Amino acid sequence: MRPNVEPRIFNRMATTVARLAEQALKLSGESRAQLADLLVESLDASDLGRVEQLWVSEARRRRDQIRSGQVKPILGEEALRKARNALKE
Repeated sequence: MRPNVEPRIFNRMATTVARLAEQALKLSGESRAQLADLLVESLDASDLGRVEQLWVSEARRRRDQIRSGQVKPILGEEALRKARNALKE
């Protein structure tokens, strides 16, 4: 939902978010995972819509599976390769 702010202020916020994202993507995989964990934990579910609440719940579930060793993470490139191969079959 777009905040009720002047367009130039909104554009500045979007630019700041884009710059933050650019910097975050330069981090190592482990650092990006830690940052993602911090961001997910910072979300207040009561402020989110139903769909967003479900995504937060799913992100936390997956995080917990990785932490417990129940699931072993793979690189994004490998996941995409597997997905493309599955679609070819």
